[in-house]
Amino acid sequence: MGGQWENITNFLLYLGVALPLLGLGILAFMVITPYKEFQLIGEGDDIHEPARVASAQAAAVTLGGKILGLSLVLASAIFHSVNLVDLAIWGLVGIVFQIIIFYLYELVTPFKVVNEIPRGNIAVGILSAFLSISTGVLMAALISY
Repeated sequence: MGGQWENITNFLLYLGVALPLLGLGILAFMVITPYKEFQLIGEGDDIHEPARVASAQAAAVTLGGKILGLSLVLASAIFHSVNLVDLAIWGLVGIVFQIIIFYLYELVTPFKVVNEIPRGNIAVGILSAFLSISTGVLMAALISY
């Protein structure tokens, strides 16, 4: 029974570091985009305004992809870290590199993601989400290397 309490304590400690890192990553992503993701999502429930619905969907897919991509990095960091500081370092590295990838994506595409999402370009939102998830998978693998 004593070993179980140690496992629960470790679970809570790692969760106490991982969730704030995830929150920090979400906040960082929201700061680097000029549009307000939660506002777009919240205003997207009027079926009589298809443009708002599309903007909400594009923002939700993009933000969801960023959350999932960063979660993959954090999951790998939890699994491979030797302590909480190690987890925090890898989590911060994951946030920074997800942001760098976003800027590179913005640089190399013939469109600007930050303009297309508020316009309701769902295809750009989906592509952005897949990019975030894919880079999250790659970074998660790199942590274990």
